[in-house]
Amino acid sequence: MKAVRYHTYGDSDVLVFEEAEEPKAAAGQVVLRVAGAAFNPVDVAIRSGGFSRFLPLAFPQTPGIDVSGVITELGEGVTGWNVGDAVIAFLAMDGPGAAAEYTAVPADALVAAPEALPLADASALPTVGLTARQGLFEHAGLQAGQRLLINGAGGGVGGIAVQLAKRAGAEVTATAGARSAARVRAAGADRIVDYTAVPVEEALAGERFGAVFHLVRNSPEEAARLVDLVADGGVFVSAATPGPEQAERGVRVTQMYMRGDAAELGEVVALVDAGELTLHVAERLPLAELRAVHERAVAGTLAGKTVLVP
Repeated sequence: MKAVRYHTYGDSDVLVFEEAEEPKAAAGQVVLRVAGAAFNPVDVAIRSGGFSRFLPLAFPQTPGIDVSGVITELGEGVTGWNVGDAVIAFLAMDGPGAAAEYTAVPADALVAAPEALPLADASALPTVGLTARQGLFEHAGLQAGQRLLINGAGGGVGGIAVQLAKRAGAEVTATAGARSAARVRAAGADRIVDYTAVPVEEALAGERFGAVFHLVRNSPEEAARLVDLVADGGVFVSAATPGPEQAERGVRVTQMYMRGDAAELGEVVALVDAGELTLHVAERLPLAELRAVHERAVAGTLAGKTVLVP
């Protein structure tokens, strides 16, 4: 089969589109014929060795933590699934990834794919859906009527977070640039701040929010200014740059790390199939172009969620 792999940590040029051995299903696993492998920014950090001290990889490594596909083989002990089932999954960051024609996946990570999305596009759902859901409700404890600021609403996580927050009854202010503003507005944001026109902390000077959900990799100084926008007793949840503590104001500051959870992902899928949640995929590219996607991500020129198709 064809796969994208890397044999050492490094820049994007370590990614090679090459022949690889087709996987077999071990006990408790299934093999998927991959329909889509969604790119996530964390893929760059994993590939470059940024997590190597606490998440060492076995080489050669296939990147990609989000996958959709069709089951082609069941391992020993797998029940509840059949060959031919269309599924999605979030994959372990240190295990075999999705950027291949076939991949082996633990059966307990599988969720039936949403029927409302093309199967390839469904690969874009696990990381963004789980990050948005866990950030808003487990870490921020979002409540109906609460004022929420989502910094970075134009990205994959941000778009889902806006929809989930509005569904929960929050008042949502979202930051977005011109190319994503219409999409964020359609997602339900009550107000949009164009961060390219004026710094967010200046545009919102004097305002306070019960919760800030921070999704942008920026400087510690910029993150600190966003914490200043949290109301006394509120919460700052970051999935990107950490924010400083402000205990004297009763502000809770949390650095979140999304975890795989098939049950929660199933709930997100149910919302998609019920028409209560939409997923925006900016582009679909051949798997062989994954190296170029990594390069564009580093350069900051990706237009949105990208799906690689074998």
